[in-house]
Formats: sequence, structure tokens, C-alpha cells
Amino acid sequence: MLNLPPLNQDTLWGILREEIPDRTVNELVWHYLGYRYDSQQQAWHNEQVPSEWRDTYPQPPDFIESRPATVKLTRSIPKPNKQLLKEKLGFKGYKIGEFGPRQTRRATMVNWLLSYMQDQGWLD
Repeated sequence: MLNLPPLNQDTLWGILREEIPDRTVNELVWHYLGYRYDSQQQAWHNEQVPSEWRDTYPQPPDFIESRPATVKLTRSIPKPNKQLLKEKLGFKGYKIGEFGPRQTRRATMVNWLLSYMQDQGWLD
């Protein structure tokens, strides 16, 4: 198993502040999507991944580098959960001139993780 940080507000803010490496951020989303890494075989398994993801991405996608994967991630967030960044973290967004696609994709990943947490009943 990967050594992932706990899924909590400190981790989510760490992602937004770019304190957590891109690889770890990807691994968090991969884990909660259902991808599992087998260190003995040095391969990813996708049996637990929903078919709509597994069919398009049999291997976990790099959400930081792949706009199509991030768009799919955005579209997979249920409408009631679209504003969780603002509602649960109080995130006001990045300042103009201080962000690019990488930061936007990180914010999308955090919002997806928040949506996952909401759907699991982990948020109050």
C-alpha cells in the first residue's frame, strides 16, 4: 500500500497550498477512485474502480498533466457537491496571476476528494 497522508482538512489545504507533491495528490485520488498498487507485481489493479473510469483509464491517469482526466473528474462530482471547496474549506480561489492549469487541477482534485468525503458521510 502507498504511504498516503490522511484524508482530512490539513491534507486538503496542503494540496491547495502545493505543500504535497503532485504524485501524492494523484495517488490520493487514485486510491479513493479504487485503484490499488501491488508492489510485488509493480502494477496497478483496477478491479475496484467504477467501470466509467476503468473503461477510459485502465491505468490511473495523471490528473495534474491530463486535462481530459481532470474534466472527467469535474463532471463526476454530483451537482450538490460542486461548491464544497467554498462551503467546507472556505476556499476563495487563487488570485489572478498566481495560478495556472496545475493549481486549477489541484483545486478540482480537492473538490472531488471533498465530494467523496461528503458521500461517505465523513463531513458534517
